[in-house]
Amino acid sequence: MIGPNLGAAYVYSDEFARFDFGPGHPLRVQRLALAHQLITDCGLDAPALPAFPASDDQMATFHDRRYLDTLRELSESPVPPPFAMFGLGGKDNPVFPGVYEWAALSAGASLAAAELLLAGRPAVFSMAGGMHHAMAARASGFCYVNDINLAIMRLLAQGRRVVYIDLDAHHGDGVQWAFYGSDKVLCISLHQNPETLFPGSGVLEEIGRGQGVGFNVNIPLWPHTDDDLYVRAFEELVPPLVEAFRPDCVVSQTGVDSLMGDPLANLNLTTQGLGRCLLDLRQMAQGRWLALGGGGYDLANVARGWALAWAIISGQEDKLPEEMPKNFVQAHKLGRDRRMLLDPPGALRGRYWPRAAEEAKSSIKFVREKVFPLLGAKG
Repeated sequence: MIGPNLGAAYVYSDEFARFDFGPGHPLRVQRLALAHQLITDCGLDAPALPAFPASDDQMATFHDRRYLDTLRELSESPVPPPFAMFGLGGKDNPVFPGVYEWAALSAGASLAAAELLLAGRPAVFSMAGGMHHAMAARASGFCYVNDINLAIMRLLAQGRRVVYIDLDAHHGDGVQWAFYGSDKVLCISLHQNPETLFPGSGVLEEIGRGQGVGFNVNIPLWPHTDDDLYVRAFEELVPPLVEAFRPDCVVSQTGVDSLMGDPLANLNLTTQGLGRCLLDLRQMAQGRWLALGGGGYDLANVARGWALAWAIISGQEDKLPEEMPKNFVQAHKLGRDRRMLLDPPGALRGRYWPRAAEEAKSSIKFVREKVFPLLGAKG
């Protein structure tokens, strides 16, 4: 039994480095090792707790067994299926050697993180998780097993009331639809406007169904949304919703493809804005925070985003240097414009900013007028 006096936990395994989505794929698994190295090089305390693969039975609490069986078969003999069976194959969700083991290990890390939270850890970070697009019987958006749903379902099984907060630039459709009719999970997602980005869901009007009406909140933001607009939307909406819901724990998908410069998204968040939101999350969680990874396709951004995340999750933000350590910069041949760990404060307002400002204002207005009353939120 893990004692309640132990601090934040960090789940990581060198085994992740064995896997590769293939040449040219945007999701490079090496980003995990890179982030882990930067965390270490920054002098942050991060004694890694091991991750082990999730079992078939664990994954079948959400996933269709026929899908899991097919994923395993293709993993052992990675011949592309004759058609997109269960969403497997093709450019987004390639069938590569060990794909089943990759998915099971990522899911197992998130389940281990959930167990650590249940055992009394105040916060747990598993950056290999956050695969929020996977459906019960379909791979989607680089995601094969939805570790988030598995972790949330484990927390629910132990009687916990869960708020899920998704910071990824892409809408977390696999989580939204899993709990769309539930009043036990409050899902909140800030993401790039679905008219402009995969998966095309996450519009304002998707607020839940049946008992779940009001328990699904989407906050779409226009491309080029900057820190000011992003943080304003977050701080004006998320804390009042969380306070009204009164969760037992917070689960966050901490994708960092919202950071400026990501090749697959178009938001202009900086590490300053991300840090503000993470500090708010820590305050809202009150020692009950399960933080998972997610998107992020610029390797340097992923490393610094998740180093910042772990520093805040574990209460070590004062240790962070403004610039990345020299040995890290030299090892990865980062140019002068890529060396900042913490972006300088300041607004970047180009010609798209007025549209982004109007979109943020519209999203805030809708959620306040249509969703706040359903939950009894104030503000």
